[in-house]
Amino acid sequence: MNTVTLTSFKHNLKTCLGIKFRYDYEVKEYIKTFPGVRWTKTHKCFYIYYDEARIKALKVHLRAGDLSINEEIQSIVESDRKGTIIRAKPLNKEKTEVYGHFIKFLKGKRFSESTVSTYGGFVLDFLRFTEEKPVDSLTADDVRLYLEWAVGTLNYAVSTHRQIVSALRHFAYFYPACAIDGDAIYMPKKDKKLPVVLSVEEVLKLIQVTKNLKHRTIIAMLYSSGLRIGELLSLELRDFDLKRNQLHIKNGKGKKDRYVTLATSLHPILKNYYATYKPKNFFIENPKGNNYSATSIRSFLKKSCQAAGISKRVTPHSLRHSYATHLLEQGTDIRYIQELLGHSRPETTMVYTHVSKKDLRGIKSPLDIALNKLTLRDNNGDFALLS
Repeated sequence: MNTVTLTSFKHNLKTCLGIKFRYDYEVKEYIKTFPGVRWTKTHKCFYIYYDEARIKALKVHLRAGDLSINEEIQSIVESDRKGTIIRAKPLNKEKTEVYGHFIKFLKGKRFSESTVSTYGGFVLDFLRFTEEKPVDSLTADDVRLYLEWAVGTLNYAVSTHRQIVSALRHFAYFYPACAIDGDAIYMPKKDKKLPVVLSVEEVLKLIQVTKNLKHRTIIAMLYSSGLRIGELLSLELRDFDLKRNQLHIKNGKGKKDRYVTLATSLHPILKNYYATYKPKNFFIENPKGNNYSATSIRSFLKKSCQAAGISKRVTPHSLRHSYATHLLEQGTDIRYIQELLGHSRPETTMVYTHVSKKDLRGIKSPLDIALNKLTLRDNNGDFALLS
């Protein structure tokens, strides 16, 4: 039986639980299936953020995988960069109970595992930040101080800031005995950043340089059907309809089902992949037949981009962005694109109109027009063109 050592440490000003073991590919792939597992190059181990409820679930997960556990967990007191104590571990009994009921509340609302983990983690941070202060006594000032610390010290992005506010609003609704008005918590506006989009040539080059058959199949699937990474990993063999060239996406974002197109040109690689790996349940499986890891996909995609000479910051979602943008450039009605992507609102799909080149290609820069006029007029070469 393999042994996994659990040890606590600080990483990026947050308390984490390290997951260390003697290298074994199957053990590695199994541990990566646990929600919220990350890799740190600094400490050279997998880890999760320190969370009593999640640690308990992790132990159950490890034992279910026939792994023994060696605990080296210590009580940690965190501090900011000035040395001021921020929060202590673990939570007191009252806050532990409240936090546990809050997680059940989120699950009762049928939020996804990812949402439960994200919201739960931020509320856990907030409860620890307020130290021994009773939950009934928490106020808007506590929320303000926590947000100032989280945004200022941890340098969270606007998107993360918005997630924190959403988590605290749910907590205020769940626990009305506290003096926090969820609706009064300021929600920062979204960043209006345009998505990273690859050209068709870059996508083809990316697929071409990816030699591993499973990896190449994953990249081709993400792009050809515009799938979210979670949707791809949840695909089962029965979700494929090769005769109609369709995929049945179940429980997508917002718990919505939909059908997406399956490229005819993918049939050979899909059959080759199936004959080689012989998946039993999920289309993309790890060696134990469980869900493949999203971390692994991000890792090999980064290497493939380097091999293809692509310097853009590409993620699995970039392939989905590219799919939508290329459909728009081909003249596909944006209402159909909205349906294929599974967007609830047309406004979400409209972002691709800002990155599409379909209408921009015919627009000439005024500098080009000015230089052309001067070139035609200046036959003596007295005007120096840009070089």
